Amino acid sequence: MAKTVRAETSQATDSVLTADVLVIGGGLVGGTLACGLAQHGMTVLVAEREDPASWMTNAYDGRASAIALGCQKVLDGLGIWRHMGDACQPIEDIRIADSNAPLFMHYHRDEAGPEPMGYMAENQVTRRAIQARLGELDHATLLAPVTVADLAREASGVEARLADGRRVRARLAVAADGRSSPTRVAAGIQTTGWDYNQGAIVLTVEHELPHDGVAIEHFLPGGPFASLPLTGNRSSIVWSERRDWIPDLMALPEDRFMAEFMARFGDYFGEARIVGPRFSYPLSLQFADRYTDTRLALVGDAAHGMHPVAGQGMNYGLRDVAVLVETLVQAHRLGLDPGMPDILRRYARLRQADNLLMLGVTDGIVRLFSNDIAPLRLARTAGLAAVDRMGPLKRFFMQAAMGTTAVVGGTPRLMQGRAV
Repeated sequence: MAKTVRAETSQATDSVLTADVLVIGGGLVGGTLACGLAQHGMTVLVAEREDPASWMTNAYDGRASAIALGCQKVLDGLGIWRHMGDACQPIEDIRIADSNAPLFMHYHRDEAGPEPMGYMAENQVTRRAIQARLGELDHATLLAPVTVADLAREASGVEARLADGRRVRARLAVAADGRSSPTRVAAGIQTTGWDYNQGAIVLTVEHELPHDGVAIEHFLPGGPFASLPLTGNRSSIVWSERRDWIPDLMALPEDRFMAEFMARFGDYFGEARIVGPRFSYPLSLQFADRYTDTRLALVGDAAHGMHPVAGQGMNYGLRDVAVLVETLVQAHRLGLDPGMPDILRRYARLRQADNLLMLGVTDGIVRLFSNDIAPLRLARTAGLAAVDRMGPLKRFFMQAAMGTTAVVGGTPRLMQGRAV
């Protein structure tokens, strides 16, 4: 069989490529979407601006993502998980505490059922797995590194002009090109959002004592501090802090930075040492006013971006993927045009409410916990301890974290571990 996934070099050409769907952005969400559509017989072209060779480096962007159990089923059903599962750390327990209060909430593995509550995966591991899966699919073509210079969307279809001169014709374009999404901006889709005046310092540490798959989140006055277990007795740290403090913290020499870090990390896992570079990212909330336009759908960060406090950013992008794959594949099997307005409206209806609900939850958590107001601090601590002792409510929150509760509008088959 012909090889259908190609990393194209930037050589000007007048060639015209055709597909059912053009996915703009081949990252964690866009790449997974392309795998899902191609696996089910739809032809897909992926335009990715970054060189896939950069995804092979250990220090690509320093980030790791929590993959809830329901979203792990999506990756498994699309053939991606077999390329990454061995490099992912099961999340066995989750511990949530307000600062250093003696009372906390603890989700235990034995309360969750026979499977882990989720997995931690380094982003570069997931990117490699997606690229490997794309290479197995005859209906997928990866064009990289390349940018979309212009996208014309008409009632009859879409035509993209790539920066290297090639043209792509498709029946639908999907914007998976991040929070700043040039595709969304060009379509005139407005966004609503606000800044949290916080930044996140992201790093990886190796520690003295075994983490046993325990994820810990401490709510501190400057923002949440999360320690998320990785393979090799390492943890991914997401340290949220006041925005104006971030540059000074990042500039500290190693010994002083470690002193600040350990003051927040504590001695739960003994001594720690940083492995790899430090990164920092601004934190904000953003959501698109609508998810579709003429022959266009938004997914992932192009549609919604949330605070990492609940570790759900990638998961809600994968929920978009699960719904859009099911919606488009069903239309394709019926011989329908996947870019028709009624098909896109169904996707938007199913995803907007679910995403807005989680955006509201994360926003509320950040506002409630990112302060040191004594009455609120006492109420928060008492609330966490109370939920920890309320079986049904605790199970509900646990299932929500695992991605096994019903999605607003119905849970897609991929999240149930079922075939589309």
